[in-house]
Amino acid sequence: MSEKRDYYEVLGVERTATSTDIRKAYKRLALKFHPDRNEGSEDASAKFKEATEAVQILSDDARRGRYDQFGHAGVEAGASSGGPDFFSHFQDLFADFFGGGGGGSGGGARARAPARGRDIRVEKQLTLEEAVLGCKRDVELVTPVECGGCAGSGAEKGTTPQTCRTCGGAGQVSTGRGFIVFSQTCPGCHGQGTIIASPCRKCDGAGWEEKLRTVMVTFPAGIDQGHRLRVAGQGMPGPRGGPAGHLYVDVGLAPHARFEREGVELITRQTIPFADAALGTSLRIALLDGSSLEVTIAAGTQPGSVVTVADHGAPNVNGRGRGALHVVVQVEVPKKLTKRAKKLLEELQLELKGGDHDHSVRTA
Repeated sequence: MSEKRDYYEVLGVERTATSTDIRKAYKRLALKFHPDRNEGSEDASAKFKEATEAVQILSDDARRGRYDQFGHAGVEAGASSGGPDFFSHFQDLFADFFGGGGGGSGGGARARAPARGRDIRVEKQLTLEEAVLGCKRDVELVTPVECGGCAGSGAEKGTTPQTCRTCGGAGQVSTGRGFIVFSQTCPGCHGQGTIIASPCRKCDGAGWEEKLRTVMVTFPAGIDQGHRLRVAGQGMPGPRGGPAGHLYVDVGLAPHARFEREGVELITRQTIPFADAALGTSLRIALLDGSSLEVTIAAGTQPGSVVTVADHGAPNVNGRGRGALHVVVQVEVPKKLTKRAKKLLEELQLELKGGDHDHSVRTA
């Protein structure tokens, strides 16, 4: 290339980018332009080399400082020398996306560490009372559990897994190309680092067996539909005795006969006779916790009016206060009237129109 591009431009990052940002940007470009993935492409090869040179400089604090101050002239003398630290850095960098832990001592240690089991996600429907007041409920799971015959090792009782001779227990085998080391899963042990010569007869070497189990889950007061709880260590067991994953419980709410919920607000609809709406009355409302609340309905209350009572809604799931109770008033109009009731209503209608007492008005 006749003129070198700015290293930050090459990687597509800002000059204020962190070392993590720089590593991520390089990984993306390396995956795209690596020669093994673009065989015969001179353009891809050139861009790969350009990105490699850029990350080599910008991942080293001292050289990055000189580059920021003097540009390419400040780093050209040692731009491609690399060194042991840089070599190790690239081993780790490429291990992340070319098959796992690298061929160095650090990669082997990571490969031998037991993997965590998968997470499990389930749904649990609660009543409105359970969600508002909080509760403990059993969640049943049919999942693999550690095999009782081999304690999760996968090896027959009295035997133990043997270290893989191909990878020396690392779970990875590495090959070098220049200063870059590529790692891939060991074909001998398939990444486990060990080989089971005598598999457990109970689980056929899997290290687990499927069973029904129950997990007690605590739902805090105020939890709502759409919330998710994490129960640590109650997911799938880890392979070869590794730690278990987590259980995630998605919360749903069953419809309620008397209340609706909107966040921490509770809504109830109460129907009263039109005479009570005109004259005023009081209502006693049964609450979710078994207690009751007296609510005053003012004279002249119109259909659809809302009476709000503070601090009688659902509690905030984080423990900070609670919402309000909203009473929506619905007025009942009788569908059938006795003759006397009809006469009284006609008199009331005349009274409300201004006191015109013409008693000659009659109905059929």
